[in-house]
Amino acid sequence: MKQGIVADAHSHTVVSHGKDAPEAMIEAAAAAGLEYFGISEHSVLPQPYVCRMYREDMAEWMPLLLDRLEELRLTAARPRLLMGIELDWTPDRPDHMRRTIASRAFDYVIGSIHHLDGRLSVGSPASWPCSEAEADARFSRYYALMTDMVSSGVCHIASHPDFIKLNCFDMFRRWIRQPRNLARVRPALEAMKRGGVLMEVSSAGLRQPFAEAYPGPEIMALAADVGVEISLGSDAHSAADVAGKFDELAAYVRGFGYTQGVVLAGGERLTLPF
Repeated sequence: MKQGIVADAHSHTVVSHGKDAPEAMIEAAAAAGLEYFGISEHSVLPQPYVCRMYREDMAEWMPLLLDRLEELRLTAARPRLLMGIELDWTPDRPDHMRRTIASRAFDYVIGSIHHLDGRLSVGSPASWPCSEAEADARFSRYYALMTDMVSSGVCHIASHPDFIKLNCFDMFRRWIRQPRNLARVRPALEAMKRGGVLMEVSSAGLRQPFAEAYPGPEIMALAADVGVEISLGSDAHSAADVAGKFDELAAYVRGFGYTQGVVLAGGERLTLPF
C-alpha cells in the first residue's frame, strides 16, 4: 500500500445493511495489504430508534456474526482481525448501551450519532431540506450530543464527526464556515482530547457525490489545533470499499500535520505511522 495506511477500523457486513459476508471483507483487507482490519457492525437499535436500511432480522443474526468474528479473531493471521461495534448514541436508553458494550470482549467501541433525540434520522434524505434556522438548531444539537457522547466514557472512537452533512452538504458548508459555529464544535473535540477518545477520519465521504472526507477541513484543522488523535477507516459496506480511497485519505490528513493513526487491539493502544 503506497499510501502507508495499514489499519481500517470501520466496516460492516451483510448482517446490517452491508453487501458481503465477513470472510469476503477480510479477504479484501488482505488484498489491500492491511495489517489491521476491524469489523465494527452496527449495534441493534432500541425503540423508538429506527433505521429502515437494516435487515429486519438483524437482531437474530447479530449474535451469530459476533460468534463468527470471535472465531476468526483467533485464526486470522494477516491482517489481524479486530472486533469492534458501532454503537448508536441513545442517551435515553443508557441500559441498552451498557448491555451492548458488555455483551462481548470488543477491541473498541465506535460511538455514532445517527439520530437527534430519538426522532430525527440525520442521514435520511427525508429529514432534509429544512429552513436555515432549523438546520442551525440541528447542527448545534448534533455537536452538543457529540460532546455528551465522548464525555460519557462509552466509546473509544467518535465516528464520522460531520456525518450530518450527508444529505444537506451545501447547507452544512455554509454553517461550518462561520467562526461562531466552529466554536460550537470545539467542545466536542476538547472532550475527545481530555478523554483520550479518537476522532475518526473516514474515506466514506470521498465516495459520496460531494467527495469530502469525514470530517471536512474546518473540523480537521480544529482537531489538529486541539491535539486530538485520529483513527482511520473506510466505513466499508462492501468488500470493494475496504481501504477505499486510502491514498487520498492519507494525503488529506497529512495536509493537517497528521503522520500517524491509532488502532485499539486486545487492550493495547497502537500508534501506526503512515
